[in-house]
Amino acid sequence: MKRIILGYATCQGLDGMTPESARQLTHINLAFGIIQEGLLSMEQLPGLKERMARIRSFNPEIKFVLSVGGWKAGGFSIMSRTKDGRDAFARSVQEAMDEYQLDGVDIDWEYPCNDAAGIDCDPSDKENFTHLLQALRDAVGNERIVSIAAGGGDYFIRDTQMDQVARICDYIQIMTYDFNQNDHLTRHHTGLYAMKGSRADHNAHYCTYLFHNAGVPLEKIVLGAAFYSRRWYGVPAQDNGLLQHAETMATFGHTFEELKEKYINKNGFIRYWDETARAPYLLD
Repeated sequence: MKRIILGYATCQGLDGMTPESARQLTHINLAFGIIQEGLLSMEQLPGLKERMARIRSFNPEIKFVLSVGGWKAGGFSIMSRTKDGRDAFARSVQEAMDEYQLDGVDIDWEYPCNDAAGIDCDPSDKENFTHLLQALRDAVGNERIVSIAAGGGDYFIRDTQMDQVARICDYIQIMTYDFNQNDHLTRHHTGLYAMKGSRADHNAHYCTYLFHNAGVPLEKIVLGAAFYSRRWYGVPAQDNGLLQHAETMATFGHTFEELKEKYINKNGFIRYWDETARAPYLLD
């Protein structure tokens, strides 16, 4: 089984990448290409060629995959409703891959049949998502990567044809993070397993077998892991802070580097381990 160690990075993120970090990765997903007038736009990735060359000087074997979309990035639904629209977009992706010497394309449509992010959607997205990925595969060939970022929940299975998608894609990246957010209850947002007293479907284990049972081979599943935290204020100390009603709702916390430098068993914070969820957390 091939091991994939993949990281997402903006152009600015590439600037901060060290030689050691670059050598630890097999793939970098470049965030993000967007859709403009039905075609791929690279305007959010300035100076990309020079930045990629720097990383490749550290790790010549690393693969660069262009991620298209992201939260609140629309244009997918309208573009994919016709064969001409899909083919034109796929050609624009293939041209960008040749120009930038990219190794693949990753579709981060959040989400088919779903307007939660304020983007265009339609019930036909379910089939058109599959058609779009096939158009991309036909355009870029079998030597380059075609992948997707998939929402970590039953809704994504309901609104896609994952058995067919899995046959087209090299791998499926499941977003197993941000499960619990924007509320007062202290819970893991990226736990490996379900925690006691919380939802059984909000964890990486559940999502892995959700997608597998929908037709995705286990060897094609890549788990997304969050290198950032969620934070609450005014948390009761009962049960070491887990499943408590905090005074504030969850907010974005600190990055992993910040946690290591300032918070893990430092400055009054104590690191705890949730054996059931197989996840760490901090309480001060």
